[in-house]
Amino acid sequence: MHSIWRRRLAGAVASIALLTGAAGAETVLIHAGTLLAVPGQKPLSQQTLVVTDGKVSAVKGGYLDAAAAGAPADARTIDLKNAFVLPGLIDCHVHITGELGPRSQLAEVEDDPEETVLDGVVYANRTLMAGFTTVRDLGSPARTAFALRDAINKGEVEGPTILAAGMMVSITAGHGDVNGFSEGVTHALRPESVCNGADDCRRAVREQIRKGADVIKLATTGGVLSNIAAGTGQQMFEDEAKAIVETAHMMGKKVASHAHAAGGINLALRSGVDSIEHGSYLDPESVKLFRETGAYLVPTLLAGHTVVNMAKNSTTLTPAQATKALAVGERMKMAFGNAVKNGVKVAFGTDSGVSAHGTNAYEFKLMVEAGMTAADAIKAATINAADLLDRGNRIGTLEAGKDADIIAVAKSPIEDVTELSRVQFVMRQGTVHKLNGAAVPFVPKT
Repeated sequence: MHSIWRRRLAGAVASIALLTGAAGAETVLIHAGTLLAVPGQKPLSQQTLVVTDGKVSAVKGGYLDAAAAGAPADARTIDLKNAFVLPGLIDCHVHITGELGPRSQLAEVEDDPEETVLDGVVYANRTLMAGFTTVRDLGSPARTAFALRDAINKGEVEGPTILAAGMMVSITAGHGDVNGFSEGVTHALRPESVCNGADDCRRAVREQIRKGADVIKLATTGGVLSNIAAGTGQQMFEDEAKAIVETAHMMGKKVASHAHAAGGINLALRSGVDSIEHGSYLDPESVKLFRETGAYLVPTLLAGHTVVNMAKNSTTLTPAQATKALAVGERMKMAFGNAVKNGVKVAFGTDSGVSAHGTNAYEFKLMVEAGMTAADAIKAATINAADLLDRGNRIGTLEAGKDADIIAVAKSPIEDVTELSRVQFVMRQGTVHKLNGAAVPFVPKT
């Protein structure tokens, strides 16, 4: 009797492993009814994607069997003939280990890093199931995002590929400082990423890189969620911003700047940052600098949409936060529309963690409403985002040699971009996580 159950269990595990790509067949054929292999180009019909060892090894016309595709005879076939297939989506601005809510401030003093990481496991799963196979985490407590990133890379937990910044570099009393607590608690919680003066800001950058940062984030302006009434104006001097950017670039790291007011946007662009996050009050000088430097705008319209709703309909935000939210939220849409009209490069980003994780694709709807075409919005979340992350050789398109990060929806998102909120199929690096709209059992690597 025991031997029968052992055989049944072994068979079940083997079936799950075969489906997820964790073991068994190393080659998968995907029959795509419509394939947007390279966003910005015309979609192709009736294509076969050949996936080998987590990579796209070929893209061929027609619905091919293993022999015709040049694949092993035991290659598995996934039928997406009735679907629209495209590269996995990329979100360049998330906070993967937290989520804004009534308990957010209390969590800062009550939750240990271990609890925060476990929250991140849940949020990472939701993000992946929404079709986002790569994200850039631009601020999480201590080393929590690094730990989650490493666990996902090892195959121990399920989630998107994460590039993590660690903690945001900010000046004392700035957007990245601790605020809203008693003096004793404030000093106990203050991170090492708070700095003053160029030399100290170089130290802060090096501290984050030492801890494992893939990218550096700084705050050149105030922010909506700082629990102070300091506004969203410039908060950093030129020598400080330049020291941060130069130090990061010297160490091979790109730099993202949180920036709302034009003064802080333009300071960051003059200092050589690679992306501006939010860009709520960009002006003609900002547009000129964007075009001269080639920096990307990461608009995060969903964050603005979320905090405006919170300010109007809940008590989640403090009075200081709510006042700033109402001022910034609508302004972000106008700034984004102006940027699009003037040829500013855009990379997709939501600031998820302010909004609920897993709802990232709502950003597409807001981008289109603000003036961007659906095709360009998809390109912003694939090719442009991959370029910003220095991952263009691995992700962003479905071409031979690139990671098999693949998603599918029922209908064309070029015709209706909200389709991207209804992802039916998710594959990350050759492993299937969602099929026919349902999660596939995950087999951790041990």
